[in-house]
Amino acid sequence: MALLPWLTGKVIRIEDETADTRRLWIAIPTVERFEFQPGQFLTLDLPIHEKANKRWRSYSIASWPDGSNIVELIIVLDKLGAGTNYLFNEVKIGSVLSFRGPQGVFTLQPTIDKDLFFICTGTGIAPFRSMLHYIRVNQLPSKNIYLLFGCREEADLLYHSEMQQLEKELPGFHYLPTLSQGNWEGRIGYVHALYHELCSAKQPADFYLCGWKDMVDEARQALLNMGYEKACIRQELYG
Repeated sequence: MALLPWLTGKVIRIEDETADTRRLWIAIPTVERFEFQPGQFLTLDLPIHEKANKRWRSYSIASWPDGSNIVELIIVLDKLGAGTNYLFNEVKIGSVLSFRGPQGVFTLQPTIDKDLFFICTGTGIAPFRSMLHYIRVNQLPSKNIYLLFGCREEADLLYHSEMQQLEKELPGFHYLPTLSQGNWEGRIGYVHALYHELCSAKQPADFYLCGWKDMVDEARQALLNMGYEKACIRQELYG
């Protein structure tokens, strides 16, 4: 398969979602509509190194196809990472970014005929936000959809109020955030306890895992140990 061409996008909006997480809206002026599938990502070519492959950073698209030429990315700051430091400290409204995409096969099945479990940590929520709104906007037939979202503290919950509202608007959607630290009125602990509880009856389900490698690896192995087939488990690694 031939590689997609490099395109340019212009940053038109920036918002801090949390103390160390930033939302970037990028317009692609060369197209009227930027087509992609929910769950796909963009690869940015950032001017941070002489070697091309050391400049590339990939980020899931957090928005959903809406007929426009604008996409949203959500990026967490890695204080030791050259890529995120550039995006946080150098990129402003009006900055031009070079990118390739959309890419990736971490996407919804053509027919949703099982319960869906979206299991994520941190900015791993990005592709699931895209998928959930795509299902809502297009009124796709679906079963139960569970978003199991693990963070350290309440302040780290990305799109929290939006997901609470979406739970009211999207039939069968269940938003289940859980915190590993801090005090709050919601669930305490890691995401792994949630799918063990919810899947105790071993109902037919498809699982999408997105986040840091340790979480994804643990969840994948746990689901296999619970008796689910490899074909039911899809994953996207961050970091």
